[in-house]
Order: sequence, then C-alpha cells, then structure tokens
Amino acid sequence: MINSRIVFILCISTSVFWCLAQFVNVYHFAISGAIFEILWLPMILLIVVLPVVTLVLWAKGKFNPKSLDLYSFLIILATIIIIYLRN
Repeated sequence: MINSRIVFILCISTSVFWCLAQFVNVYHFAISGAIFEILWLPMILLIVVLPVVTLVLWAKGKFNPKSLDLYSFLIILATIIIIYLRN
C-alpha cells in the first residue's frame, strides 16, 4: 500500500531535483552532470505520476485538509508551475 509519508518525501525530492536543475548549472562538474543524467528519466515519470497519486490518496482520505496528501499535491503543483514559467 502507498503511504502518504513516502509520497510526501518523493514530492519533496522531485521538487528539489527540478528546482536545482532549473537554477543551477548541473553540468559545471562532471559528477553532478552524471547524477542528473541518471536521474532525469525517473524524475520525469514522478512529475507526471505524483499529482495523480496524491489526488487519489487525498480522495481516499475524504479530502482532509490536514493530510500530507494535500501538501504533497501543492508541492508538486508548485514545481510544475516553476518549471513551466522558467522555460
């Protein structure tokens, strides 16, 4: 079963990854470029799947405003907006 804490941690890590990729030159050092190249495909998958997962979990929790699912959705939504507006 999917845990809300795991989804929340995945949302934060995905958000940090994409914000770093937008605002920092990841290819300045070879190791950071290699790590970015390894992780970009799973992060693209997460940026697409996580909003759906968080909405489903939030609906299962009867739309509780204090749940981590709402905050996970807001984090991933803010990340998508930052990526969209930055390009």
